Amino acid sequence: MIRCAIVGLGWWGKHMIRRMKSSATVKIVVAVDLNPELAAFARDQGVDFTSDFDATLKRADIDAVILCTPHSKHTEQVLAIAAAGKHVFCEKPLALTRKDAERSVAACRAAGVQLGIGHERRYEPALAEVRRLVQSGALGTIMHAEANFSHDKLANVPTGDWRTSPKDAPAAGMTAMGIHLTDGFIDMLGPVSEVYAATTSRVAYKDNGDVISVHLRFQSGATAYLNAILVTPLYIGLTVFGDAAWVEVRNHSHPDTPGPVSLVLQHRDGRRESREFAWTDTVRENLEAFAAACEGKGDYPFTDAQKINNIATLEAICRSVAENMPVKVGLA
Repeated sequence: MIRCAIVGLGWWGKHMIRRMKSSATVKIVVAVDLNPELAAFARDQGVDFTSDFDATLKRADIDAVILCTPHSKHTEQVLAIAAAGKHVFCEKPLALTRKDAERSVAACRAAGVQLGIGHERRYEPALAEVRRLVQSGALGTIMHAEANFSHDKLANVPTGDWRTSPKDAPAAGMTAMGIHLTDGFIDMLGPVSEVYAATTSRVAYKDNGDVISVHLRFQSGATAYLNAILVTPLYIGLTVFGDAAWVEVRNHSHPDTPGPVSLVLQHRDGRRESREFAWTDTVRENLEAFAAACEGKGDYPFTDAQKINNIATLEAICRSVAENMPVKVGLA
């Protein structure tokens, strides 16, 4: 079992504590937050509470640190944790620039610690099946993919919250939802080489937008499209088109909430297969896979090159939004 500190007790930090309470391989022993009023939540969950990040890194009973902090703080915190010899699990995005992602990856590698990343959607069984179909050649040559991750869970974030800040959450819903989609695309289709993105603000998030749309080109030659909306009822879907078949996945609930996922596979000869996948706790699966890698019991499925390319893609998307033009993505 690895013993963890968690830094940041916002919506997602609290969610992770609840999800990991019964884990046999990950134990969250202390929560770190600057707001002392959150000590009551930690106490109710059986977790120690402190506001001292530096002192927490010196604790001998902490093997790893989970970061659920504002995005602009990730790099300095990852570097500090790695320097303390602790494993790091960083909520997405790992960083906001490719340079900072490279610094974090290099620091963890030099310190000999595992770097985990909060892209739990890779563990959804339906998406794992899509990845298998893509990489086995069952869909033929991949032509194009489309994905949407939209909801209104963050529609009423108070003004001044870091999630409304262009510094911490640039390009509308890109850092909240879109970054999961680019991670999935990179895992299935390989490195992104070019993006063309646009945002708009329809009803909220006046400073950075509530809609993000991105067209992507991959090193392989395939293309893709993603969309994320911060103010609309739940809609989550993914479709991958090959010259032999296409496959579509639709989530009926947010990934943090139990609910089925439907998959349809359409073959060139007209055959159509339909399957339904039960919900699984992907947050827990990701953290437990991270824990296993920390203990040398398995390979963590996120490669350093993928981590870096995903942040290089995010950086290019932000630049494309600002300049209203296609932007090349440097390949790791």
